[in-house]
Amino acid sequence: MSSQNFISNKEFENVDIRIGTVIEAHEYNELKKPSIVMKIDFGDKIGIKKTSAQLQKYYKTDDLINKQVIAVINFEPKQIGKITSEVLVLGVPDTESEPVLLSPDKIVNNGGKLF
Repeated sequence: MSSQNFISNKEFENVDIRIGTVIEAHEYNELKKPSIVMKIDFGDKIGIKKTSAQLQKYYKTDDLINKQVIAVINFEPKQIGKITSEVLVLGVPDTESEPVLLSPDKIVNNGGKLF
């Protein structure tokens, strides 16, 4: 049986997970592992945030436009090459450990918080 690290409800509440819509996406091939840079609209209160993710196996830039994605918006910004990633889009690995984005199955308001 594997050991599991539990966190409190308060710790989970500190992770700000929101929904946003991809409004721009372009390939960023200057890294060892190419990625896609996205601008995501999280609504009026949060605004537009930028991120970079290695998504080329399943996603083309044009397919990402208008896609709603789920992201952690309160991590410290991370420098990835020349890009500053402001949010972390969430996904799960396929059988080859390639990311598959988490996305709602119905359209929801940008900025909505996971609960």
